[in-house]
Amino acid sequence: MQRILVSWSGGKDSAMAPSEILNSGRYDVAALLTTVTKDYDRISMHGVRRTMLQLQAASLGLNLEEVFITKDASNADYEASMANVLSKYRDRGITSVVFGDIFLEDLRAYREEKLGLLNMRALFPLWKRETKALAEGFVAAGFKAITTCVDTKMLGEEFAGREIDLKFLSELPSGVDPCGENGEYHSFVYDGPIFPKRIPLTIGEKVLRDGRFCFCDLVESK
Repeated sequence: MQRILVSWSGGKDSAMAPSEILNSGRYDVAALLTTVTKDYDRISMHGVRRTMLQLQAASLGLNLEEVFITKDASNADYEASMANVLSKYRDRGITSVVFGDIFLEDLRAYREEKLGLLNMRALFPLWKRETKALAEGFVAAGFKAITTCVDTKMLGEEFAGREIDLKFLSELPSGVDPCGENGEYHSFVYDGPIFPKRIPLTIGEKVLRDGRFCFCDLVESK
């Protein structure tokens, strides 16, 4: 069985990707690989508290590898931090990383190029899947997720902090990708077929950042 890393944002697509991989019975997950902005102690881009990320990993029973960057990190800084961590796993014989990307060709090429420099490869189990069917399949499979960030240039603030269900998908405006593949929204998965234990959470405050991104805070329910 091949050991792999999973690029893990805590959101919908990163949860579907390992679900697809693990169903094949050919892979074993060595760790979840997540970029964390250390200034905020939150998952980069998604704005989810690190404590919630740790609850996900604990529920899944998987190791968590956090790559820390600063809020002002350049792309070169990010790449150096990521390469340092990836090299550690490559030296242990783990040479593949799973991504939840669906159709962004430039992003796939970027990932393949950077991993290739480390003699590693990228796996894309969701690649070129029809996104409406993927999103509906996510719901039908029993996954539960909350939107944590929306780009208000593409989606209204009212979509932040919502449950991703069939009603949510049916109300997305025309032109918005059902999976948010163009960055329309990000999410946090708190339950589903790969989670032995549901993550208890409460929806917190909503904040607009940079006049564009509406973040919805999630906190653990005690």
